[in-house]
Amino acid sequence: MVYLSKKDTMIKKCTVLLVCMTLFSCAELQEAVNQLPESTSTISNTEIAAGLRAALDQGIEKQVSKLTQTDGFYKNDLVKILLPEELQKVDKTLRDIGLGSLADEGLKVLNRAAEDAVATATPIFVNAVKDISFADAKTILLGNDDAATRYLAGKTEAALYTEFHPVINASFQKVGADQIWSNLINKYNAVPFTSNVNPDLTDYVTQEALKGVYKMIAVEEKEIRTKYTSRTTNLLKQVFALQD
Repeated sequence: MVYLSKKDTMIKKCTVLLVCMTLFSCAELQEAVNQLPESTSTISNTEIAAGLRAALDQGIEKQVSKLTQTDGFYKNDLVKILLPEELQKVDKTLRDIGLGSLADEGLKVLNRAAEDAVATATPIFVNAVKDISFADAKTILLGNDDAATRYLAGKTEAALYTEFHPVINASFQKVGADQIWSNLINKYNAVPFTSNVNPDLTDYVTQEALKGVYKMIAVEEKEIRTKYTSRTTNLLKQVFALQD
């Protein structure tokens, strides 16, 4: 029988303790690894594209819906529709001759028409997102904070203008903007020494409303890119983890 000295016994105990601690640490480490999400390197272009569409859909649901409310455009400095350059002189002239309230109403109804039109046309934007294809979704995912929105605009703006224009035209009539602006412009044209104006307000508001829609979608895209809590589905969490 071999007898160990007190020193040898202590060394043996320390060795056993160290091995146990190592094994325990390894077990803890393995458990932590098991809880980590699977590698995102295997995410396909199709899955990334689905994540980008989901982000754009969330932008429509959470941000574009705000535009459809009363004052959704008018009291939102990001998208408020101001007068085109040609009508700024109309606005100033009417205010100078004491018709400021009429000028205010003219500006307001432009925004009212946009608010009404976006409410009617929201399915147009939803379908546009559904139909969009991403040839290189990963490049867009790793792009700027509004890369997906800008891609959407580039692929859909011309077609959406064609669909959106008659909706704006109908909204002009619905909210009375056509009558108000006809009255407003007639009063301006009657002022001595002014040159007559007859702008295509439907075209102008259509373009400005579309810009507003894309801008609000971009707001939500940035939220999803920069705030983990804005990624409300597993797909969004998995896909946008790639760009973190």
